[in-house]
Amino acid sequence: MTDRWALAPAGDGGAELALLGPDGLPAGPVLREPDLVAAVRARPEVGRWVWRSTAEVYPRLLAAGVRAERCYDVEDAETLLLGHEGRSGEPRSAAAALARLRGGPVPPDPPQRSAERGAQSPLFEPEGSSLPLADLLTVYAEQQRRHDRAEHPDRMRLLTAAESAGMLVAAEMNRSGLPWSAEVHRAVLHDLLGERYAGGGEPRRLAELADEVSAAFGRRVRPDLPADVVKAFAGAGIRVTSTRRWEIESIDHPAVKPLIEYKKLYRIWVAHGWSWLHDWVRDGRFRPEFLAGGTVTGRWVTNGGGALQIPKVIRRAVVADPGWRLVVADADQMEPRVLAAISRDPGLMEVAGRESDLYQSVSDRAFSGDRAQAKLAVLGAVYGQTSGDGLKNLAALRRRFPRAVAYVDDAARAGEEGRLVRTWLGRTCPPAAGAGDDASEEAGIPVGGEDESDGRQRTPGHTSGARARGRFARNFVVQGSAADWALLLLAALRRACADMAAELVFFQHDEVIVHCPEEEAEAVVAAIREAADLAGRLTFGETPVRFPFTTAVVECYADAK
Repeated sequence: MTDRWALAPAGDGGAELALLGPDGLPAGPVLREPDLVAAVRARPEVGRWVWRSTAEVYPRLLAAGVRAERCYDVEDAETLLLGHEGRSGEPRSAAAALARLRGGPVPPDPPQRSAERGAQSPLFEPEGSSLPLADLLTVYAEQQRRHDRAEHPDRMRLLTAAESAGMLVAAEMNRSGLPWSAEVHRAVLHDLLGERYAGGGEPRRLAELADEVSAAFGRRVRPDLPADVVKAFAGAGIRVTSTRRWEIESIDHPAVKPLIEYKKLYRIWVAHGWSWLHDWVRDGRFRPEFLAGGTVTGRWVTNGGGALQIPKVIRRAVVADPGWRLVVADADQMEPRVLAAISRDPGLMEVAGRESDLYQSVSDRAFSGDRAQAKLAVLGAVYGQTSGDGLKNLAALRRRFPRAVAYVDDAARAGEEGRLVRTWLGRTCPPAAGAGDDASEEAGIPVGGEDESDGRQRTPGHTSGARARGRFARNFVVQGSAADWALLLLAALRRACADMAAELVFFQHDEVIVHCPEEEAEAVVAAIREAADLAGRLTFGETPVRFPFTTAVVECYADAK
């Protein structure tokens, strides 16, 4: 399957098609077919389809039971190329790319739509966005030349191919959905929240906790209103600035315990309660809209449904079909292993070449066996905790793994100075990207305070915004390279499962779930291991670094943790 064909949908449900030669130009006549799906179905030998947008074409094919082997998504490639050229934020549609190429006025991208509950549709509405095949191929040919001009052309081509493969995986996961038991979900909600009251008010358990909070303060308090709670604490002589758990849990006051419990259950009720179940689960499947490459680092997001933030207690509702199993696989300590691969630090690569606990191995080398301290040091280097205790930890890490620490230090310096920062394959972080504090906080790494600990001289006028960009860039080269690796993992796993009944149903950052017949489970476990090894070699070349997974074969997602 080596043929490469271009395809452009027509407004009447048909399509223009052409076989492409090695130069990306038509190697034969342009064909006009009355039915797009039938045209693709009739060409199973096609190795790669070149089209404007996977979101425009592929859901139609999947609905008809037609699977594409590979594709080249022109608009996704445009996004990556614009970023690599330092032009992030410019319109990324194929129409915009054509206008730039011809020197005409560049149309803005269509507005991003909000999530449609329970629906499946592309992120950008395709109406009026399609191009005739000749124009699409003009853009495609220029993109090939732009790939040739990239800093590392082969890596950039691999990134584009991997991201296009991710678009196929996302569309297929949107189609298949995550197995979900509405019956179990309702039982979980009843156990946690109690009965529902008529009129849509708070369920019984939340109402009881709200009464306990009010009784503790001696007046009526709305625990769902942070300002009301802060005011109530002030009335009790206790100053708090927020109702975040880390700020209030150490306070000695009888309202604290029911308030923390209320906040936990309130989040479940709002984010994954009965209304959510009604809106998002259909026919035993939860179908969030996965968006590949939805963040600047390449991490995926979902357009509604909160699929990447399913609480553990709600995961009890993720249940395999009868006779089927969920193969849940978590990559072990992925980001430090990626740091070893991209920095080429000999010591860290040797440690990351083992399938044993990486943090324990680091602690044995640099932290006298203190695993917790070693983990904080490694994550601090990645996320930018280089003050306080982080300074001491970083110094120890730098002595043992100098090239690894220097790699993220250099990225931070480039970010502070407003230069472009790239992942290993070439995904580019724009100079004015967000501060990245959220990513640091999610890792448990404090980011406050002056970042003066790495020995770099600051120039007058060095702003907190520049420091924030530096922290983001430090993390970006690792997290973004991990996202690049994950795309190739998904592509390899998708190919391995192509001849099975198994289906990819979930992915987030370092975790993947495959839903498969029980008899295929062991083959899927092996496929995940082999896909991880292949992705490591394709992404980073031949290194000692390994990317092991902790894998569980379960009937219920909650049992995998």
